[in-house]
Amino acid sequence: MRCRTLPNRGQRRGAITVLACVLMIVVLGITAFAIDLGRLACTRTELKRAADAAALAGCWQLVYKGTPGTPVDLTTAVAAAPGVSSQFAGLNRVCGAAPGLGGGDVVVGYMANPTQQGAAINPSGNPNTFNAVQVSVRRTAEQNGLVPTFFGRVFGNQGMAATSTSTAALIANFGGFKAPTETSGSPGNVMILPFALDKQTWDALQAGTGSDAWSYNSSQNRVAAGSDGIREVNLFPQGTGSPGNRGTVNIGASNNSTSTLCRQIVYGISPQDLAYYPNGQLTFDANGHLYLNADPGISAGCKSALASIIGQTRIIPIFASLVGNGNNATYDIVAFVGVRILAVDLTGSMSSKHLTVQPATVFTRGGIPATSSATQSSYGVYSPVWLVQ
Repeated sequence: MRCRTLPNRGQRRGAITVLACVLMIVVLGITAFAIDLGRLACTRTELKRAADAAALAGCWQLVYKGTPGTPVDLTTAVAAAPGVSSQFAGLNRVCGAAPGLGGGDVVVGYMANPTQQGAAINPSGNPNTFNAVQVSVRRTAEQNGLVPTFFGRVFGNQGMAATSTSTAALIANFGGFKAPTETSGSPGNVMILPFALDKQTWDALQAGTGSDAWSYNSSQNRVAAGSDGIREVNLFPQGTGSPGNRGTVNIGASNNSTSTLCRQIVYGISPQDLAYYPNGQLTFDANGHLYLNADPGISAGCKSALASIIGQTRIIPIFASLVGNGNNATYDIVAFVGVRILAVDLTGSMSSKHLTVQPATVFTRGGIPATSSATQSSYGVYSPVWLVQ
């Protein structure tokens, strides 16, 4: 019988040492891998922050900044959006360096319904309809360099690729309104003024007609006599019987009292007012029309309410036709536009009474996107820009 020779003490110690070294290498490898993964996760957060900022900044360029009341032309704004996105991406450092954007990293286009999850951007078509910007910020071998590894290089890994894409959008063509959700979680008001302007007068205003006797100082939030380059229009009905006849529209109850009108003038259209409509939504029908009942006209009892909002902006409806008289009249609303209240005088002769407004940019929540970009059903009215993806 042959006897086996057991390893001596030195051999056992050597084996244990080798095993310990192997285990140490494994532990160090796992630790290095975990550290590098942590660095990658941190980089992805930085990339996301840069992409978010770039998309938001680029999308804000799509708000028309020309003279209010003039036809919208976003050609220059669309061309400038990628540069603004690149600037803001660079202000958010990634791996300690300002990231650059490459060709195709910024897409500007039209998003039919930004409130719909996964909505796509169409970069072709009429630039005046564009309402979304998508930005991709990358750390790749071709763009900004790979995310560096601390320990991965020991194992031949020179870096890791990472990309973050964000999309920002706004509503610039409204198909209607619903009660917006406030930060408190409760529904809020929509700042619609219950006075309608005829389309003929609005179109003439856009064509360059109308007076310019008032000016608004934004730094002082003050209205004063004098020109500011923005045309004005009188919302007060002059009793001419012409297509330009203007008056009060009922939003909510079928026959609004003076106190209700005054509340809507000051505080806007409430969720309770909107509850009179299907699903609490004041919207155009499939043919682009919204029919609202009328009151006889702007009452002198509303003067103090109107005077209290001078200098403020509101949304007003535009009507294409008016059928009937007094409370039995019906307005055919075809658009909503933003205006600023400049002056009001409801005393004296009919010819001296006026509710003077000028086109203005209005930002509102609670907007419902128009179903088609073919027809512009709002002007100067925008939702705030928000991240949709």
